[in-house]
Amino acid sequence: MNTQELDKKYILPTYARADVEFVSGQNARLVDANGKKYIDFTAGIGVISVGHGNKRLTDAICAQIQNMMHMSNLYYIAPQAKAAQKIVEASGYDMMCFFGNSGAEANEGAIKIARKYGEKNGQPKKYKIITLNHSFHGRTITTVKATGQASMHNYFGPFPDGFVYANGIEEIEGLLDDHTVAVMIELVQGEGGVQPLDKAKVQALAKMLKERDILLMIDEVQTGVYRTGKFLASNYYDIEPDVITLAKGVGGGVAVGVVMTSLKDIFSAGDHGSTFGGNNLSTTAICEVIDILNEYDASGALQEGISYFDTALEAFYSAHTDLFTQKVGIGMMAGLRAIDAETLAKVINAARAHGVMVLKAGRNTLRFLPPLTITKEEIDEGFISLHTAISSL
Repeated sequence: MNTQELDKKYILPTYARADVEFVSGQNARLVDANGKKYIDFTAGIGVISVGHGNKRLTDAICAQIQNMMHMSNLYYIAPQAKAAQKIVEASGYDMMCFFGNSGAEANEGAIKIARKYGEKNGQPKKYKIITLNHSFHGRTITTVKATGQASMHNYFGPFPDGFVYANGIEEIEGLLDDHTVAVMIELVQGEGGVQPLDKAKVQALAKMLKERDILLMIDEVQTGVYRTGKFLASNYYDIEPDVITLAKGVGGGVAVGVVMTSLKDIFSAGDHGSTFGGNNLSTTAICEVIDILNEYDASGALQEGISYFDTALEAFYSAHTDLFTQKVGIGMMAGLRAIDAETLAKVINAARAHGVMVLKAGRNTLRFLPPLTITKEEIDEGFISLHTAISSL
């Protein structure tokens, strides 16, 4: 049986898969099982931050796994300690880290931090967490409930109590009560349609929450690790959160999740844990990814690439305003609002047929999350093919 036949026989049908199987990649280029070549504007949904087949990353991983892939968290793990140091130093915040395996796990950790903080600080008990409509925080039972999308709440209840949804930042203050312990937001909503929040409103929210001793938790699973041009979107917004979560691009393709917090004494031994989280393999990958991107940023290449990509996207948008109504996003996290869902589906299918991988996001958005190391030549090639794809419709 071929891959598709095996998939249909043995894999639960939770994904609406496109009819393509990729077998190799180099930076922003992909090759499928039939030998067809593509430009990748998706990076595995923002995961492949330093590109496919990055030699520095693969060399570091190979060297580590030849020595030791995994050791339990009952013992000290050198690359884990180094990874935490690199993350904290790059962030500019005075925090400590916990390592898991995914963005959902990182957000679960953040929620546990908030709940314990609320248990320890104040009467009556504080447990409510406010999130935003159109948000996305994961697919576990708790993070699904934290997600402000009613369609994702079908079938899986009853859910944990204590989540409240605001239509926008301006509504949050009116929802605060004596039981509110935290506000958890994405600074750029990814699955919700590549929607950046207003900077001034975010800063005002951060100030107000600090005054009321309510935690500000920022979900940076998609925005983190230079995706917006800064190491964290929190840096871009010039705020100081109490809790930040990371995943996706921080491992460059290796599964990892991180929750970092300024509440250094919130957890005691036994409060939280992970068998695989922070093991030798995943944290070696984190160390190398951060080193690569720190150097890439310091050289000016990251900002040059972001500017070049933004200019190309703006030109593409301007040429196709009959199909798109708005250009949105920050840095290498960008989108175009399609006129309707049918148009968006046609564009994505045509792009794939012409060798360009792009993504769908909520609110009829064509989403772009290319590798941060994408070259000017790859950008040019991708948009030439996209123009051709549009012409074919």
